[in-house]
This record gives sequence, C-alpha cells and structure tokens, in this order.
Amino acid sequence: MKAALDGLDLRVCIAFWLFGLINNIFYVIILSSALDLVGPSIPKATVLLASIIPGLATKLVVPYIIHLIPYSLRIIVFATLSTCGMLVVALSPSGSDAKSVTAKVAGIVLANISSGAGEVNFLALTHFYGTQSLAAWGSGTGGAGLIGAGAYALATTTLGFSVHATLLTSAVVPLGMVLSFFALLPRGPLKAARAKEVQYQDLPEEEEQTALDGAGEQAGLLEQPDGHLGAPAYGQKQSRLQQTLADIKAKLLRARALVVPYMLPLFLVYAAEYTINQGVAPTLLFPLEQSPFKHYRAFYPTYGAIYQLGVFISRSSLPFIRVRSLYVPTLLQVANLVALTVHALFPYLPSVWFVFAIIFWEGLLGGLVYVSTFAAIREDIPEEDREFSLGATTVSDSGGIFVAGLLGVVMESLLCSWQVKHCRDWCQRL
Repeated sequence: MKAALDGLDLRVCIAFWLFGLINNIFYVIILSSALDLVGPSIPKATVLLASIIPGLATKLVVPYIIHLIPYSLRIIVFATLSTCGMLVVALSPSGSDAKSVTAKVAGIVLANISSGAGEVNFLALTHFYGTQSLAAWGSGTGGAGLIGAGAYALATTTLGFSVHATLLTSAVVPLGMVLSFFALLPRGPLKAARAKEVQYQDLPEEEEQTALDGAGEQAGLLEQPDGHLGAPAYGQKQSRLQQTLADIKAKLLRARALVVPYMLPLFLVYAAEYTINQGVAPTLLFPLEQSPFKHYRAFYPTYGAIYQLGVFISRSSLPFIRVRSLYVPTLLQVANLVALTVHALFPYLPSVWFVFAIIFWEGLLGGLVYVSTFAAIREDIPEEDREFSLGATTVSDSGGIFVAGLLGVVMESLLCSWQVKHCRDWCQRL
C-alpha cells in the first residue's frame, strides 16, 4: 500500500477526483430520478436512452476533433452545458404528458453531451498527469455514483424534498469543475506539452520534414504491423485539410486496434449491468412486509445506491488491485444478468437481502473492469497514441449502455406483464 501511495501529488489527485465526481454526478442523479421524472407508466430505460444517446454520439465524434480546442475552453463549455441541462430538467413542468417529458429530455440531452465529451476530455488529460490521475478520476466517477444516488434517495425519500428542488440545487455543482481546473490543478504538465508542440511547429520547413521523417522511421507510417501509430511521412508540404484528414485516418486505424483487447469487454460489462439496472431491477420486488421499506417506490433508488457503492469501491481500488484478464469479470457480469432475470420470472431468492448482495457484486465488477481497462491502455499503448486511445475507448461504455437501454425498455415491460399474470402485481404499484 505504501508503494502505491508514494509520489502522490495531492493537488492532482483531488482535482481529478473532483473532475470524475462532477462530470458524472448529473448522469447518476438523472437515472436515480427516472421513476419520478417519467412516472410508473413509462419504462425507466426511456430515461437511460435519452441520457446515453447524446453521450454516445458525442464520443463517436469528439476524440477525432477535440484536440483543436484548448483544455481551458473545453472546461467552460462542459460546465455551461451541464448547468443549463439540469436547470431545464428541474424547471420543466411536472407530469408525464408529452410536453413535460419533451422538456425533460431536452435538458437531459444537454447535460449528457457535456458528460460524454467530458469523459473523453478528462481521460485524455490523464495522459499528462500519470497513473495517479487515472486512479483519482476512476474513484471520483465511482464517488459520483455513490453520492449522486445516495443524496437523491436521502433528499427525496428520507428528508422529503421535492424532485424539482433537489434537481435545482444540484445545478450549481459544475462550478466546482471550473474551480478545480483553474485554481487547483497544477498546469505545469500541460504547459510543458504545449511548449514542446509549439517548438515542433516552429521548426523551419526542412527541419520539420527531417523531424517528421525521423518520427516515421521510429514509429512507422500510419500503422505498424503491431498496431502502433506513427507520424505520416510527407513527400511535400500538405494543406491543413489534407493533414487533418490523414490524422483522422490514422486515428481510425488506431481505434480499430483497440476493439478486441479493450473496447469489447468494456462494452459487454456495461450492456449487462445497465440492462440489470434499468430493465430488470424495477421488477425485483418483494412484499413490503418482507422488506425494510414502507413503499414499493423505495426499492428502485435503493438498488441504485447499493450498485453505486460497489462501483465506488472498485473504481477506487486501482492503486491496489488490477485485473489483467478483462473478459473474466465481464462474463461474471453477464451471469448476474441471467441470475436476476430468472429470479424476476421464477422467484428463487428467499429475501430482498440476496438481491442487495448481487446488486453490490454487480457494481464491484463493473467498476473493476472500467478502471482496469484504462490502466491497461496506459501500460500497453505507446505514449504518442495514448492520449487519443484513452479518449476513444470511452465510446465502449456508452455503446453498452445504449444497447442496455434498448433491451431495458422491452425487458421491464415483459417482466412486469409476466409478474402480473402470475399474481405478482407489485411492479404496477411503483
């Protein structure tokens, strides 16, 4: 443990922990409030889809163009979008009519464009600050789940605050992202990287050509047989547009090499766990007298809080625990999905406490795969490709959540209908 903590820069760790917390907390709050936002008649996976589609679309595009925007400007844009999105959701009229749901979806879209682009941005930023920044980011994103889901359940269930008041209060949170970047994060690594870039760009044309050729000899052309990118060798001075297109082509080749070792397990684990959370969990109900709750509504946010506790613990474990085979925990997550779906159809778990345990285990597995995937990229990918690779791989979790949203819409309706036909109508009492 002492070796894992040696050389830590507290300002870097705190800044990245806050980045992870603030970037992800709205996403968690929105999912936790899904039942209250759309009502019991609309599948909760509808909110998941509204949350994830903008983020997925953003992650498909942003890694290839985000380098054109300075980090400082990115932070301001992310904070503005998040605040505006949450204000729209909080101030939209109550009810599940078309006008109200449309307004809420519009706010969710704004907030999650910011969250999706923010994940690409901050994971790429860890390239300049070492493994400690990745560990802090992972822990912060886990903290977002725990604090977001827990605070929402506490405010609306225990303290009795209204949904709109809770969401409105959370709209001030993005200010912390701005303060963390401009007042807390040491800027030295970024300035050093920028100075190196400017020095390279200011070379005379002949020296620039020599440097480019040397880079090509060292790292290969667009892609070497082992999948490493290198700078393309130019026979003549190209236009900025041609250089941009060549850069995008090279990045697409790099992204293709990331699919099997990193993207696929991350995609599968997220598809499984979010199908559980949004499609199966709303039907994992027990008679109130056999549970610690007074209302059926309390099951759903409690499952969410327990899941997020598992995520927080595992995402904070990177300095101490590393999973080398990403597919083992991924397959275990798929097994969780099968086990809980079977229980929703044919109840075999004797009490809700067994469901709590499986949901907690689900969170542990999901968080472990997330941080281990990006840690493996930091270790395995050459430095010149690492910033892009860290950002590009984020599309996998969003892709998995998108598939889970589609499955969840169908599964919740089918499972609830099945339960009603078999004299278990609790899912209609939410």
